Amino acid sequence: MSLRLATFNVENLMNRFDFSGFRNQLNQDRTLALFDIKTEAEYRALEQARAIAHSDDTRQLSALAIAATRADIICMQEVDNVEALKAFEYGYLFKMVGQGYRQKFTTAGNDSRGIDVALMMRDETAHGQPIEFVRMTSHAHVTFEEFGLHTPELAALGQEPHERIFRRDCLEIDLKVDGQPLTLYLVHFKSMGSPRNGLDGRAATMPVRVAEAQAVRRIIEQRFGVDHAADKRWAICGDMNDYRQRVLIEGDAHEGYRFKVADESQSCLNVLLAGGFCENVIERRPEMDRWTLYHTRGPLERHLCQLDYILLSKGLAAQNASAVPDIIRNGQPFRTPFPPGQEVERFPRAGWDRPKASDHCPVAVTLDIV
Repeated sequence: MSLRLATFNVENLMNRFDFSGFRNQLNQDRTLALFDIKTEAEYRALEQARAIAHSDDTRQLSALAIAATRADIICMQEVDNVEALKAFEYGYLFKMVGQGYRQKFTTAGNDSRGIDVALMMRDETAHGQPIEFVRMTSHAHVTFEEFGLHTPELAALGQEPHERIFRRDCLEIDLKVDGQPLTLYLVHFKSMGSPRNGLDGRAATMPVRVAEAQAVRRIIEQRFGVDHAADKRWAICGDMNDYRQRVLIEGDAHEGYRFKVADESQSCLNVLLAGGFCENVIERRPEMDRWTLYHTRGPLERHLCQLDYILLSKGLAAQNASAVPDIIRNGQPFRTPFPPGQEVERFPRAGWDRPKASDHCPVAVTLDIV
């Protein structure tokens, strides 16, 4: 009995408009920045037209990326609400996969923009085994103080002990696949952001992601027991906004790109992987071929990295020792440099920078649930 599990940061699957760019240029789309817009009413009208036109191409590409995963269950990040998810599934994904993802689950987390984690799943696997929803538990309310995770580093960032740990949520979803229990933990950790306090964005925000990772591990250990948790059947899926390795990029399209793997000594992933608690199964792929996102701030700062994860419990990973995840990169824009031998045919209408399926790539793996 096999199950196809995927995760995808679908990038701002919204069903509302953001008009804050009229007063905050950092939130203004580059297209509207080209025009001299006099009034807020004019800005709102133009932003609505721009967002609608842009979203149609984007969501066609997002749906193609999801369809390419062939997933029975897909964990998602940056979903506005279940209404947005229903509209996307019916209006776009249905045209590609039919009546597939009938079951949809999400809940409001802590994100100030309202982007939440979510899950879509089929009623049964591709092989006909039933997938049953059992329960869903949000951990968005957990505080640093409650878990004893407040540190001087967090205090230096202005984080108070009473504040919530998760920037979005750790959404715990219990399922049964052909009667066999499976628990998924859906996460979307703190973004790296811009440099601050003399540190780059990743280093400056690292204490928050470390606390989030510690909290996820604590939740799992409290659920299954410290001595037995690693042997149970669970997976952590989502965008952790951190990496243990990067592929650094030099050169350009004219002279040719050069790629070099660089390891990172510090990562929030280390908290979850320590002691063999779980396994990042994407690390079963070659080092140069693990990336799920292209990051750039210009020619002097470019790299490929893995931000999107399916972490399998030690026991589930051992049962699936030969399972190697797929990374769907066909929805990437043409500006993304691919290491030699990794080039793929882009989905129709993908642009140089946009439209694209997302800034992230979906990850999918086939698992035996026994």
